[in-house]
Amino acid sequence: MLRVTRSASRHLLQLPARAPCSAVIHRDSPAPGLTCRSPQPAAVRYRAGVRTVSGGPAAAGGWYGGLADSAPVHLCEQVLVSVHEMSACPWWLSIAVATLSVRTVITLPLAAYQLIIISKVEALQAEISELAKRLRYEVSVRASEKGWTEKQCRFQFKKNLRRLISELYIRDNCHPFKASLLVWVQLPLWISFSLALRNLSLDPSAVQDQLAAGGALWFSDLTLPDSTWILPVCLGLTNLMVVEVFSLQRVTTSRFQRVVLNAIRVFSVVMIPIAASVPSSMALYWFTSSLVGFGHNMLLRSPRIHRLLGVRTGGSQTPYRDLLSAFKSKYWK
Repeated sequence: MLRVTRSASRHLLQLPARAPCSAVIHRDSPAPGLTCRSPQPAAVRYRAGVRTVSGGPAAAGGWYGGLADSAPVHLCEQVLVSVHEMSACPWWLSIAVATLSVRTVITLPLAAYQLIIISKVEALQAEISELAKRLRYEVSVRASEKGWTEKQCRFQFKKNLRRLISELYIRDNCHPFKASLLVWVQLPLWISFSLALRNLSLDPSAVQDQLAAGGALWFSDLTLPDSTWILPVCLGLTNLMVVEVFSLQRVTTSRFQRVVLNAIRVFSVVMIPIAASVPSSMALYWFTSSLVGFGHNMLLRSPRIHRLLGVRTGGSQTPYRDLLSAFKSKYWK
């Protein structure tokens, strides 16, 4: 039988290292030679002019209170306050500038890296298909020699195909998990900035007073929800537009992709009443973040950007015109 891959390296059974012995000692019955440690006093710090106690009120609020009082959230608060102080802009503009800056510096490079990984994975599909054909033939030959059952043939085919695909991913350094790096960074960042704006808007401080007078147009008070629902509706429409643009670029979609797209559509609609019940500063941040994300998505469709990144997608040289034509064909038949 032909060998389609290198021989697999030998795997040895690895036992977990022995953990150091530990014991739970109750204060009412200490063991000889062991001492009981009393809880450390809560750390006191100052945030945005407000005296807060770490492990105190936040811990009493459960997991949400602990998350709102976490170090990443406080770091985002400092970033927002620093941007406002350095730019000397009103708070609504400072939130927009901070959102644009963070998403451009952090998430845009990750989105470009995701595009590179996806293009490499798509370029491997032809080679994977050819290897699958050769492997299927070799499995059938070996099955006739060994007398394998249909179940054994499927098992051998799937096991060896997974190994072949894994070797191809290692060869081209394009494991699909790397394409999810953007989500693992963007989601915590979005949560941290949202909770940071929630803290600044609701905790009594000088910053809260500035936010109360730092709005514009119909959302003059950033500490109150948008009673007109303009920001929440704009947020929902922007999210739906991002989803539709993504769906239009796919010629064929699998059942799983259709389920995910429909779930995101529902989530985009559900976000409208949620955004109408939080401070306007949070709704403004969500809307600005979605708008910047949509802009980055359109930017990464440019053939010039593809050439700059070394991406070989073999796509159209007029992606924006094609997208507009697909949009008209779908909604204005």
